[in-house]
Amino acid sequence: MCSVLSRVAILFAAVAYLAAAPMACADQVAIAPKDPREALADAGYQFSMTYIGEGLANVTGGVRTGAIYTGRLDLGTTIDLEKVAGWTGVSFHANMFQIHGDGLSRSYIGNLMLVSGVESLPATRLYELWIEQKLLGGKFSVRVGQQASDIEFFDSQYDDMFVNSALGWPGITGIVLPTGGPSPPLAVPGIRLKAELSDQITAYLALFDGSASPPNATVDPQISNPHGILFRVNDPPWWIGQIKYKFEIGESRLPATITGGGWYHMMSFADQRFGADGLSLADPGSSGDPLLKRRNHGLFMVYEQLLARASPGSDKGIAFFLRASTNPSDRNLVSAYLDGGFLFTGFSDAHPNDKFGIAATYARISDRARALDRDTQFFAGTPYPVRDYEAILEITFQHEVKPGFLLQPVFQYIVHPGGGAVDPNDPAQTRRIKDGVMAGVRTTITY
Repeated sequence: MCSVLSRVAILFAAVAYLAAAPMACADQVAIAPKDPREALADAGYQFSMTYIGEGLANVTGGVRTGAIYTGRLDLGTTIDLEKVAGWTGVSFHANMFQIHGDGLSRSYIGNLMLVSGVESLPATRLYELWIEQKLLGGKFSVRVGQQASDIEFFDSQYDDMFVNSALGWPGITGIVLPTGGPSPPLAVPGIRLKAELSDQITAYLALFDGSASPPNATVDPQISNPHGILFRVNDPPWWIGQIKYKFEIGESRLPATITGGGWYHMMSFADQRFGADGLSLADPGSSGDPLLKRRNHGLFMVYEQLLARASPGSDKGIAFFLRASTNPSDRNLVSAYLDGGFLFTGFSDAHPNDKFGIAATYARISDRARALDRDTQFFAGTPYPVRDYEAILEITFQHEVKPGFLLQPVFQYIVHPGGGAVDPNDPAQTRRIKDGVMAGVRTTITY
């Protein structure tokens, strides 16, 4: 079934792309008719289609070597209700995913920060479904409905081209929050407020349902919420807020932004070492039921800057971003996180939209989780590996073959997959998963 869906989605994407490409003929009239999409946009209706296809391979290391194909078709619409119905300042948005193929991280490498932001279980799923009201000339807005947090919160404009999932929605939140937090492939109902306090300062605050699937589910959240239509609103909520400050540097007036924020989750979280009976979870006498900790929280910051312009007045050139975050050790597998990278674009006159990027991520395994591994060493009497961190280096180049068609080779080196977790192929449980090397190609077709 996945193979059939994959072929259908690829065919759909190819036909749509070819249909959008300009065609010439001998008797073509001097003035071409207006693109139907432009006419619809003028009337308030926008439609989009993006297909991402990836062929990725684990060349060495990890749990095992091998290759996969993964694809995601994203169909969306945004409707300007002011144009359509006279509702001033209001817009509606919805989109859905059709996901197919295997996942390299889950099937071959065993790392925490998935090598691709597209990787997820095969499904046809509603993603976002929200309505937004803008007030005060657009300086204040309220968005209500099923939505994601990764576009506006804890984000940099310079990390979008990278393939690794942690370089989109940061690795720490994707690992420690229930169902990974509101990010692909699962969004949740919520309310988001955005206020432009000045030309330089923008504040954001959002309240989301705390889980995209039942918290007590015994299967993967993507299975317990297979089509994205549970619309859960009764779980303990998750709050997130940030303040973004924009400024310029030097005589060249290079743009820069610094963002500071935090989140607070009102659900209970399992202790990473102790059971409800006070014994270590590694103790054979433990009940195995983890001690529950009330609430959870985290702090984060983002800094991004254009370091040099490709040409005078250009918004392209050499850019840099850095993101960092921390949260409590006792109830989180990862307690500290750092990522950052450089983006180079606009240096080719022939291909002005080509991009080259290099970035890295680092996720530190919490002290409490490390202590559990040492307890396992003690009770098992073996040199059981103590997890420490997972880090990933990514190098990628994005080439615009033609408008709407991108070709992107990518390389990743994965250090200590799973944070240095035990290799499942080792019956003695004394050997870590080996460092992995991923190489592959992503293609993106946009219509």
